[in-house]
Amino acid sequence: QVQLVESGGGLVQAGTSLTLSCIVSGRIFRYYAMGWFRQAPGKEREFVADQDWTDYGPMYADSVKGRFTMARDNIKNTISLQMRNLKPEDTAVYYCAMHSEGSFYHASSYNYWGQGTQVTVSS
Repeated sequence: QVQLVESGGGLVQAGTSLTLSCIVSGRIFRYYAMGWFRQAPGKEREFVADQDWTDYGPMYADSVKGRFTMARDNIKNTISLQMRNLKPEDTAVYYCAMHSEGSFYHASSYNYWGQGTQVTVSS
């Protein structure tokens, strides 16, 4: 059974940094692209970042490009999302997800999800 477990969320002030982690079990991790999504209250789940199994660099949403950095460790079966210069509009529940097929930008292309971790950025 595939399981994804996020950690690292919290309440922080604008301008500070936070790093999220996600550990994956139950599947050969290195063969799958992994993504980060977020969902704010009353909004749809939106793409944040994704990285496939090759050495090709991660893709980022325009809203986080230059501030967020995604990394993956294929030995430890983990991915991380380093978030810098956080803004109140980054407040959301953040999810890690395992890609199945289709566009990396669409939540429907991912078939396994973590439970989410809350990130709240105060102004």
